[in-house]
Amino acid sequence: MAQDRQKLLEKLRIGKEIWYLTQDEVKAAKLTEPDILELTQAALLAHGRGDCEMPAKIGVHPFPEVFFHAMPAYVPGKLALGCKWIECYPGNPDRFNLPQTTGLLVLNDILSGCPVAVMDCTWVTAMRTPAVTVLAAAALHPDAETFGMFGCGVQGTGHVRYAVHTLKKLKAIHVFDTREAAMDQLIAQLGPGFPVPIVKGRSFEQVAKDCQVLSSATVIVRTPMACVRDAWVGRGQTLLPCDLNTFFDPAIPRRADKYIVDSAEEHELLARAGYFPDGLPRVTCQTGEVLAGTHPGRESRDELIVCSNIGMSVCDVVVGREVLNRALERGIGRKLPL
Repeated sequence: MAQDRQKLLEKLRIGKEIWYLTQDEVKAAKLTEPDILELTQAALLAHGRGDCEMPAKIGVHPFPEVFFHAMPAYVPGKLALGCKWIECYPGNPDRFNLPQTTGLLVLNDILSGCPVAVMDCTWVTAMRTPAVTVLAAAALHPDAETFGMFGCGVQGTGHVRYAVHTLKKLKAIHVFDTREAAMDQLIAQLGPGFPVPIVKGRSFEQVAKDCQVLSSATVIVRTPMACVRDAWVGRGQTLLPCDLNTFFDPAIPRRADKYIVDSAEEHELLARAGYFPDGLPRVTCQTGEVLAGTHPGRESRDELIVCSNIGMSVCDVVVGREVLNRALERGIGRKLPL
């Protein structure tokens, strides 16, 4: 820790200055997809082994359909300490032509506690979220040949891009969105040179029935939308929602052989906040425990597994700390007085 602090002192007067990074500057640090996967896996392993401190995210809700979350974490093995402040306003794109999700990440010096960096967290969130999904998919369904993605926005595009890194036997990726233009944009953005064919889905039902692994990145609301019905999902599939209890029929996780979550504490908190009107399904274990080998994942080809990953701050601070390290090395960003 002392050596790390000394490196920071070469760039900053700790306690008097912070390093500030805009969203474009965060991207300019040039973390690659393999970098993000490696860092995210390290964070998940730390969580699975208990080598970190991360309380459940707390929130405020100015309107029924929105939330703000404060997400602190400390991962000693990565010298990563900080807190993300993030919001989700589902109506922003249509109402204000603004992103659904924005926020900031604050990183702190471990020895003194002083803030050392403030950065936009939108890109970090957009990268670590699909990384968690595909790492879990590889652990739970490594031989999958088909991957279905519901939602073709920033997160959906990221999931498609990341899936090919960990699911080595993929033969096709099916995508579906109620907005046809979003599907077209995703396919055009990734281009004809993408290593796996991207198939434009015809309906929720068709994609759900045709794919071994399914993921969803839509909106998070208290009343389940059940876009994918219980009858369309069968044994042997793996479901990886990023939108809590919103997208898939709540009957699916209740009958699943395993209901795995990234953070049991956070899911319990959100259940108390009303996001599981029919009750939180019985939690089998946590995602990091499967990756760390402390709890079994898939034990049979016939198991139906649901793995709900709603986002953990251990991933944010670990990825964010590496962004800061590279930004300081390359002179990206600027000092601001405290």
